[in-house]
Amino acid sequence: MDNEALKASLLPLNANLTFEEGGEWVNVFVPYNELKPLLKTLQGEPDLYFNYLFCLTCVDWKTHLTMVYHLTSLKWQHNLVVKAVLNRENPQIETVCDIWKTAEFLEREVYELFGVEFLHHPDLRRLILTDDFKGWPLRKDFEDPVNMIKL
Repeated sequence: MDNEALKASLLPLNANLTFEEGGEWVNVFVPYNELKPLLKTLQGEPDLYFNYLFCLTCVDWKTHLTMVYHLTSLKWQHNLVVKAVLNRENPQIETVCDIWKTAEFLEREVYELFGVEFLHHPDLRRLILTDDFKGWPLRKDFEDPVNMIKL
């Protein structure tokens, strides 16, 4: 399925989708509260069958956070990037580790670095930082008194 056909097949799934143009893969934005139902559909729909979540990350834009999910269909060989904007002051979103097991570790990493709370995650805890680490989360406004590099 080429990118235009993929876009056409996504539009009926959610009326609030917006596309980001100019990339190699289709990039789609969805409201954060509609993300999980969309991802469940993408994984379960036989013609789409996005059965592999190969990257889950977050981007700190200083004014907001953007969750980014890279999906591929191993069966149909198409790729998709799904994004959702989060409130920077209280970033919360539903976990997707019940859809893709790989998300369990990746969500913990995003939690540690960006402070995003993944609702209903089975084991949401820090990977490396201690619970009393001063400066958590490690977003762009984090100031390391030893390093002295400001972003």
